[in-house]
Amino acid sequence: MEDVDCVVVGAGVVGIAVARALAQAGREVIVLDAAEGIGTETSSRNSEVIHAGIYYPQGSLMARFCVAGKRMLYTYCAERGVPTRDCGKLIVATSPEENDRLAGIKARAEANGVEGMRLLTRAEAMALEPNLVCTAALLSESTGIVDSHAYMLALQGDAEEAGALFVFHSPVLGGRVAGDRIELNVGGEEATTLRCRLVVNSAGLHAPALARSIVGMPSQMVPREYYAKGNYFSLAGRSPFSRLIYPVPVPGGLGVHLTIDLGGQARFGPDVEWVETLDYAVDPARADGFYAAVRRYWPALRDGALLPGYSGIRPKIVPKGSPGQDFVIQGPAAHGVPALVNLFGIESPGLTAAIAIAADLVGPAGAVTGLAS
Repeated sequence: MEDVDCVVVGAGVVGIAVARALAQAGREVIVLDAAEGIGTETSSRNSEVIHAGIYYPQGSLMARFCVAGKRMLYTYCAERGVPTRDCGKLIVATSPEENDRLAGIKARAEANGVEGMRLLTRAEAMALEPNLVCTAALLSESTGIVDSHAYMLALQGDAEEAGALFVFHSPVLGGRVAGDRIELNVGGEEATTLRCRLVVNSAGLHAPALARSIVGMPSQMVPREYYAKGNYFSLAGRSPFSRLIYPVPVPGGLGVHLTIDLGGQARFGPDVEWVETLDYAVDPARADGFYAAVRRYWPALRDGALLPGYSGIRPKIVPKGSPGQDFVIQGPAAHGVPALVNLFGIESPGLTAAIAIAADLVGPAGAVTGLAS
């Protein structure tokens, strides 16, 4: 058994950001991941959107970390040369009933501290995007896009420069509470047991299962996991829009929206497909629903223009039909287990919020404050 200081389980964007913050604060950090490299699941299977913080309930962790994280992300990427584009987005209404909802979305965004929100008439929106058809729109000027892999590589580089060690092909098989330490059983070619002064469970889709596998972690404090799959379809040909185009939100997600990558390629998605297992295959038949959804705001979409792209799975901790969820950052004060911090339900806007989450965790009032250093 080897005694170690800090172990972060999960090398997604949030785990990498937490490892970076811990290492830069002077902690010895090991990052464990079962995969072959960084960001192989949720962190690389998304829209790569820098969210503004529009939709989340006022006072929620999602709202707080998204708004702060957006500012930190743009600054960080500018300093590190990570490609971004603050292209803005339009939330578009396609009926009088949806028109009425735009003002409420704007009010919620402004209550969260989002700036640069502007209601547009039909004519104003279509002047910005001539291929758009809508009845009104809401412009978010600060929404953008980022090269998510370059972003994660930059965070990893910072963490390693500060002394963090990344170990891949190393699944955590379970563990137990041992006094004020956590003992983790690590698999892989060189299986071992680590006795940790701090464990940050940032395992994303697998975070609840990991928490349950630690003997001594109160089971009633671990939420059940639910999987909401989002499928994406790519557009054959050039993008007809220069901004991101979002419909008015639907239950469980933000609707089938159009995003653009930094190369100018347009893609549509995600939809919401509740699944029981982690299956990333995209069913081409789902395109039928995409055509119907997209043609509400872009009727000119031609048959055969949508090609199956990729999918991602949201790490939900509430079931289908629930009103929504918030990030759960659960430290010893909540669950009573020394040396353990669980991150549950870190779905979108986790990519945007990662640096802010890490700063809050490791800062003077964060969840790791008071643990042995």
